Amino acid sequence: QVQLVESRGGLVQAGRSLRLSCAASGRTFSIYGMGWFRQGSGEEREFVATISWSGRSTYYADSVKGRFIISKDNAKNTVYLQMNSLKPEDTARYYCEASRKGPGSTLREYDYWGQGTQVTVSS
Repeated sequence: QVQLVESRGGLVQAGRSLRLSCAASGRTFSIYGMGWFRQGSGEEREFVATISWSGRSTYYADSVKGRFIISKDNAKNTVYLQMNSLKPEDTARYYCEASRKGPGSTLREYDYWGQGTQVTVSS
């Protein structure tokens, strides 16, 4: 099993930045990709960003491209999501997910997920 623990989110004003982290533990040797998804109130969970376990490959949703940066600290088995120029529409619960297959943009590619952390962006 793999355990994923996200950092606390928070309330931030539009235009500001916030960084989320996700620490992976357990059978991390089985992980080949990590991702961030988010789910707004009454909405489906949507893809945000993904990164290979090596950290060399990344991919973003169009809605966050140029504003969010996903990165990984291999020594700490921790993935980060740096969120810049935040908008009210970024308000959602953010979930860290891990895949045994590799980086991906669909939920079905992921095997493990954290409990999520709430990010609220005020206008």
